[in-house]
Amino acid sequence: MSSIGMLGRKVGMTQIFNDEGSAIPATILEVGPCTITNITNERKDEKQNIQIGYQNINPYKLTKASIGNFNKFKIPCFKYLKEYKIPINILKDIKIGKLLTVQQFQIGHLINISGISIGKGFSGYQKRHNFTRGPMSHGSKNHRQPGSIGAGTTPGRVFPGKKMAGRMGGNKVTIKNLQILDINIKNHIIIVKGSVPGKNGNILYLYKK
Repeated sequence: MSSIGMLGRKVGMTQIFNDEGSAIPATILEVGPCTITNITNERKDEKQNIQIGYQNINPYKLTKASIGNFNKFKIPCFKYLKEYKIPINILKDIKIGKLLTVQQFQIGHLINISGISIGKGFSGYQKRHNFTRGPMSHGSKNHRQPGSIGAGTTPGRVFPGKKMAGRMGGNKVTIKNLQILDINIKNHIIIVKGSVPGKNGNILYLYKK
């Protein structure tokens, strides 16, 4: 499989039964089609910067600078853009304006998927960091409190990075080595084993190093 990455959208989760009757958790992804919008190589090294576009958008929703960049290469306007590096030796088959589809992938291959995880809002330290609770007896008044967060006179402050309650989720997460179970080329659908970050409808980035 080519190392060219693609953008897609999470459709939802389901389960697939194998020949032994075991249920396999799977995620349905709508991937591409994507278009190569730019190719640059500023450092002249063995890597090349490739930019891809996903999901067409009306030009009036973009800035004049973005529209001019798309018109420069005579390609349609896209809502989502992603830039990454690939080895320079595979540039023979790609050019600006080339369409990338799920045919880039094959059943059984392992891919990495990046996305924004589901936001949980402000969460306590037990939920956020998997800390254990305090004693639940009647005399204990420390059921879910964080407890001591540092010494007094020395150092006289709380160290940066202390695990405490706060905003949870909403971060970029990468799940590696997800196996492709099935591919539907006509509908641009890929089914992978396991779960991927984010809610249904979230934008995902698929690639293989």
